[in-house]
Amino acid sequence: MTLSQQLLAKKTRPAVVADLVAVVKDEVKAKKGFSGTAIKAGYGAATKIVPDLVERVVRRLLPEFAAALDPFWIDFAAAGGGDFGAALDARGPEVATALLGVTDAKVEGSGREPIKKAYRALRGKADTHVQAALPRLGKALQKHATIA
Repeated sequence: MTLSQQLLAKKTRPAVVADLVAVVKDEVKAKKGFSGTAIKAGYGAATKIVPDLVERVVRRLLPEFAAALDPFWIDFAAAGGGDFGAALDARGPEVATALLGVTDAKVEGSGREPIKKAYRALRGKADTHVQAALPRLGKALQKHATIA
């Protein structure tokens, strides 16, 4: 069974979403410096306006993110398993490109110019932030998947 099939299973999906929301919150909380302050401020403002924003985004994008991670899970399983977070981290640039490809396509297909503008402003640093989150992301996903 693929990673995406396991994560999207009816009984598993709600817990996966909850864990990924926690990953996002933990990543935001861990940011430091000037860019960390900006991220925290933006996150705080957005979630004040739409309190369940992160959950809604995770639910909507999970199928495509999971599918983007399937090849990495296949390689991880073929290598005998271990720590999926470490496996993702070891392939950081490649994994970040796969995940950001999902959001890039979504934003590009959007007719909402304010969203496109906001995304473009953040996209430059996104690769770095996604790579930093990979160990935590892999650990959260591995809780809900087994190697067949």
